[in-house]
Amino acid sequence: MNLKQLEAFVYVADGGSFSKAARELYLTQPTVSAHISSLEKELNVRLFVRNTKEVNLSEDGRLLYEYAKQMIELEEKIVDVFLENGKKDVKCITIAASTIPAQYILPEILARFSRQYPGEQFKMLEADSQQVVDKVASHMVEIGFTGTVLDKKHCKYVPFYQDELVVLMPNTERYQKILSQENSLLWMTEEPIIMREEGSGTRKEAEKLLKNCGLTVDGLNVVASMESTEAIKKSVKTGIGITVISKLAALEEIKAGSVLEFPMPSENKSRNLNLVYNKNFQLSPSAQRFLKLVRDMYGAPVR
Repeated sequence: MNLKQLEAFVYVADGGSFSKAARELYLTQPTVSAHISSLEKELNVRLFVRNTKEVNLSEDGRLLYEYAKQMIELEEKIVDVFLENGKKDVKCITIAASTIPAQYILPEILARFSRQYPGEQFKMLEADSQQVVDKVASHMVEIGFTGTVLDKKHCKYVPFYQDELVVLMPNTERYQKILSQENSLLWMTEEPIIMREEGSGTRKEAEKLLKNCGLTVDGLNVVASMESTEAIKKSVKTGIGITVISKLAALEEIKAGSVLEFPMPSENKSRNLNLVYNKNFQLSPSAQRFLKLVRDMYGAPVR
């Protein structure tokens, strides 16, 4: 037997559920079930009494629980003692994030994490959504943040923040008139458009919304493709063109009146910002604490 098996056993016993234990440990439910099955075979006992509604400890399970709980608590104490005394290298959480989460969401999360866990360190890489998911899938980073969902094996997405896409325009008399008179997005076909680069979550979601409104990128006058959200906003302000952008990213400029916001006329104009991790790898204790903090901040159903 090993500590991972005992940890899974204790979490199932405490939560009364295999699925809940899997969520808390950031493992798949089959992995938790396999840990319990191996433990039962090795000890030649039945640890749980299962029915359709709940999971309860058997007599042997209650006996094992007392020992297993002590072992898990002892392991935690050992880690805490050695980390506090600086006799062990400080763990570093590796995070990859796409532009919008990296620039407008993560700073607050990281600040709170640092206050709550002053001994922890983190390394953050900024990339487009495709690259973020690739890094999570290949286990180059533990945690990712993306503005879209990409089909990638073993990646688990957890929506934690709802963002809105809007059309951003220069604050000129001409665009003020468009804002007051137009109800659809057909007017965009006559305007110069600035798009995010290929691989961007914002671009992928913008293309979806435009398609829902009867427009395609091929039918628009795309004059520029840029990686930097800040560069796009400045380009809009100077009149180079208009863009579809995260409202979160442009909120300051919209409130200041330096640009105009044309709301997307679609029921699906909102998009989720997602936390993503590889469900086939056990997250480090530091990463688990980080995910719990995100869940607590935003009420995200981390599962």
